[in-house]
Amino acid sequence: MKPGKTGISRIIDAAGYSIAGLKAAFQHEAAFRQECLMTLLMFPLAFVLGQNPVEWALLIGPLFLVLIIEVVNSAIEAVVDLVSPEHHPLAGRAKDLGSAAVMLSLMLLFLVWGFFILQRMAG
Repeated sequence: MKPGKTGISRIIDAAGYSIAGLKAAFQHEAAFRQECLMTLLMFPLAFVLGQNPVEWALLIGPLFLVLIIEVVNSAIEAVVDLVSPEHHPLAGRAKDLGSAAVMLSLMLLFLVWGFFILQRMAG
């Protein structure tokens, strides 16, 4: 086991690392900025469309999932670029797989919101 801080000081440090990661994603990743804008626009709309906490969670959850997956994808890309600036088929595959994860999370978002809106329109 690696020695280090424990308890509240570890939690404070971890929060600082997380905030630094979010700042880096916002500063360096255009897709993350676009998805943040999408989330800022759709988040309040979830409370208009949804009628209870479960519906709000169903609408808001995929918004955060897209952001989470985008951060992970950006981390993968950064590590791949650090390890080898030259193109390698495995590096390309890693980046493509991260991109596919983002696409799937966006598809889930639009499916959930689309089905929800269709259900509201029908009922």
